[in-house]
Amino acid sequence: MTSTIPCDQRSIIVAALAGGWVADAASLGLHWLYDSKRILEVGGQSPEFLAPKAEYFAGGFGYFAHEDKQAGDVSHYGAAMGVLIDSLLANNGTLSIRDYQRRFRAFFGPGGQWQGYIDNPTRVTLDNLSRIEQEAIAQAQSTTTVELTDQQKRVLVQKVLPYTRRLSGDQLAEPVRKAISLTWQEPEIQEAGVHLAETIDRGLWPTSGADDMQLPAVSKLSPLVACYCGNDDLMVVTEAAVRVTNHNDEAVAWAKCAATLLDHLFRGESLSAALDVATPNSPDPDSLNKARNLPSLDAVDAGNTFGRTCYLHEAMPVIFHILSHARSFTEAVRANIHCGGDSCGRAWIIGPAMAAIHGVGGEHGIPLSWLARVTDSSSILLDIERLIYSR
Repeated sequence: MTSTIPCDQRSIIVAALAGGWVADAASLGLHWLYDSKRILEVGGQSPEFLAPKAEYFAGGFGYFAHEDKQAGDVSHYGAAMGVLIDSLLANNGTLSIRDYQRRFRAFFGPGGQWQGYIDNPTRVTLDNLSRIEQEAIAQAQSTTTVELTDQQKRVLVQKVLPYTRRLSGDQLAEPVRKAISLTWQEPEIQEAGVHLAETIDRGLWPTSGADDMQLPAVSKLSPLVACYCGNDDLMVVTEAAVRVTNHNDEAVAWAKCAATLLDHLFRGESLSAALDVATPNSPDPDSLNKARNLPSLDAVDAGNTFGRTCYLHEAMPVIFHILSHARSFTEAVRANIHCGGDSCGRAWIIGPAMAAIHGVGGEHGIPLSWLARVTDSSSILLDIERLIYSR
């Protein structure tokens, strides 16, 4: 872990990371219902933790994406967050792009654990990772000098890919040679396999993301900021992580704005001070200032004004409006749900920010009963504690 946060701030960060999971799960039942009146009809003043049902979307505009999910489950945003946390845990709190890409592909790709909605950045990223790998294979085969049969070429690729997908650089040669030696003892064939692996390795790109400026660019940020909080490299690793799934300059710019906000909150600054620092570091400070300066909390009106879809230029002003006016974690989450649209995506900034300020429990913090309602909450909280305290 490369954070410079004092030990007494770490409990704040643990609460903040938990806040993202809670806010996402609380929003899932009405996620992508764009009709605020229908949301109020279905959920009333307490719309959180509803089980997703297609009937909620009858009579109102929206997209029902979470069939077979249960109350307390998180969205695909939460699933992607879990992938990054697993990667950070495996790498002692540092960002390894190759490891993150591998885990992302394994989790969301064919045969992976994820069962549910796949958004555009994820779908395109998976396609890009496969295409990049195939191009690297072709480049490696074209530069191999050993005479090989077509069958040998195919088998060598099959033997080296398991290693290029989880190892890199100097780690490759020895296990690749051993794997090939199970079939061929000839040194020249083994060296051809090593050449293949090392050339593929050099051809894999870190910028595998979609040309997309939607919320997946920022929804992953809270654990990354936690690990690099107060570190001069935070903006560099933020951009690197974002471009894995969102290879788009505007998405990166919004992500740096969101990371700045969370970084200052995680360091113990006030919400107003953190918003003041983050706002001018955004692609559209005027919209953020306008959202912040609305006279009172009205997330529905903010959604009407700025938009409530997945695009960052719509979502970030709504997020800044809610953060500027909500007085508690509960009020912020409910306002976010009532706004409608991509409430789960916005939850991953609103939840951590409000929890960083208000903590857990009490009148203003994350309700303890809400923590208990998140599916697999004990496992999630254990991973958060390991990430923050075990470094």
